[in-house]
Amino acid sequence: MFKYNTGFDSEFQTSALPNALPPFGNNPQVCPYNLYAEQLSGTAFTVPRKDNRRTWMYRTQPSVLHNPFEEVEGGSLSHGPFTRSPGYRISPNQLRWNPLPLPSSPSTFVEGLKTIAGEGDPKSKQGLAIHMYACNRSMVNEAMYNSDGDYLIVPEMGRLVVQTELGFLEVGPRFICVIPRGVVFRVEVEGGCRGYVLEVFKGHFDLPDLGPIGSNGLANARDFEYPVAAYDEVENVEGKTKEEKYNWKLINKFGGLMFSTERCGTPFNVVAWHGNYSPYRYNLEKFCCINSVTFDHPDPSIYTVLTCKGDEVGTATADFVIFPERWMVMENTFRPPWYHRNCMSEFMGMIWGKYDAKEGFQAGGASLHSCMTPHGPDYKTFKGASECELKPHKFDKGLAFMFETNVILNISEKALAAEHRDVNYFKCWEGIPNAFQGKKENKKRKIGP
Repeated sequence: MFKYNTGFDSEFQTSALPNALPPFGNNPQVCPYNLYAEQLSGTAFTVPRKDNRRTWMYRTQPSVLHNPFEEVEGGSLSHGPFTRSPGYRISPNQLRWNPLPLPSSPSTFVEGLKTIAGEGDPKSKQGLAIHMYACNRSMVNEAMYNSDGDYLIVPEMGRLVVQTELGFLEVGPRFICVIPRGVVFRVEVEGGCRGYVLEVFKGHFDLPDLGPIGSNGLANARDFEYPVAAYDEVENVEGKTKEEKYNWKLINKFGGLMFSTERCGTPFNVVAWHGNYSPYRYNLEKFCCINSVTFDHPDPSIYTVLTCKGDEVGTATADFVIFPERWMVMENTFRPPWYHRNCMSEFMGMIWGKYDAKEGFQAGGASLHSCMTPHGPDYKTFKGASECELKPHKFDKGLAFMFETNVILNISEKALAAEHRDVNYFKCWEGIPNAFQGKKENKKRKIGP
């Protein structure tokens, strides 16, 4: 069990040794324990103070101790600018995938990441990417950081222990974690692990505004957990060659490409830190769900956990939305999600159980309904919900989520050609009858004045 600080976007200070933080100021002439002061900035220096995110770290050695980076094969993770990347194309079709197969050979979290879709260009800090991962091997003497944006990780299978520069996060199914841009991390696993990743190239995740809901509800700030300082044992490198000293592999996702180098010793050498730019985790079971108690099925925006705000007020670069356990009591209402065409694009995943709007959507699977692509319940669900007695009912059979974005996503050719893609997904709507009972009046239309 790891200890945590609590409070979304709060200012924390934490130390793994007594008095390792400077008593005042940020970068004294000599730091306690002869540590090195290093600032990690997640925003420009001059953004408004309420939006400014940075953390001061006090480490046994600074981050600069590494060899030059060299570009490496990124496999299914490299993408470049999505609008010009070979291997990606747009599609207006309803798309669905069965669960991503677990690897048949040892594969780390980084090796198991596969880009499904995206839009924009990380070099201009515009847009986002959606990935899925399947892995079965811990990262040993290997770490990664992402220069392109923030990762929001949604585990579906298996427990991840995420070691970051700022401390540890334990993240299993029904939890999420966010690794901000630039934070070095590695992932330990036990057995097969699988899940989803949302990456935003611009801005950071924030709590959604509550509007008329008031000051409480949805994801409460006090339930977000941040790591406390922890560092690896300092290795004695006296008498070792440079090759022996530079014994860690460091991976950098940079401009949609992958780069790698060797660094001198562990990057997890931060003895103390203070600031408001840090990874965090959240237990989805603590989400305070809002729903109608009279009639109608509200818009799914009431289930937003985190949002990455876009340039237009009220329109997000990406929202993270969940469909949790909840009571449904609406009268004279079709209670499952309605048929819908949306100016946003909706990528959905399933963490456990089953979805209440259609059959065949499996835990570990995914679907994509792009901008203005029609979607909604299959006929069996529609018929059942149209004919059932409307008693108060608690939905507790599963946990689905959605990455919603205002852009049209470019889809990986590999994902479109994958064996686990459900190419017959569109057939779930076949057989919906025309049950219209009205009769058109036979009137001649008058033309002209």
